Amino acid sequence: MKHFNKKMIINAFLIIMAVMLIFPWSVFSAQRLAVTVNIANMRSGPGKEHPEMWQVEKYHPFIVVEKKGNWYKVKDFEGDMAWVYDSLLDNTPTVITIKDECNVRSKPDMDGQILFTVEKGIPFKVLQKQGNWIKIQHADNDIGWIYKTLVW
Repeated sequence: MKHFNKKMIINAFLIIMAVMLIFPWSVFSAQRLAVTVNIANMRSGPGKEHPEMWQVEKYHPFIVVEKKGNWYKVKDFEGDMAWVYDSLLDNTPTVITIKDECNVRSKPDMDGQILFTVEKGIPFKVLQKQGNWIKIQHADNDIGWIYKTLVW
């Protein structure tokens, strides 16, 4: 029985090593970055010569897919991908709303006063977390609490 267990452990180790060679570690630990400027141009390729596809506002979060020189290929909460210059991003913790109507409240509680309501796709900086609630700040400095299932 000992021989069988040892063989299983060796095979499992070999499989894990093969997977790590095929899929770089970065695939397993995706880096999340956010826009640091008021408006960032999202491009079709890694360079200013590539056309601008759309723009995003400050605190917009992304997952890094690839890096070429000073450019990141990123994916947003809807799965859209584009390229952005690296100096326009940093690792500020941010979220973006994923529901059509999201209430932002005065305290981390359903009884908290609704300070404002935002639509899908509005980015915020994360200030604090408390249970299932996130204290957020918009680029225009509006601050409040949002329930975690409303954001990505």
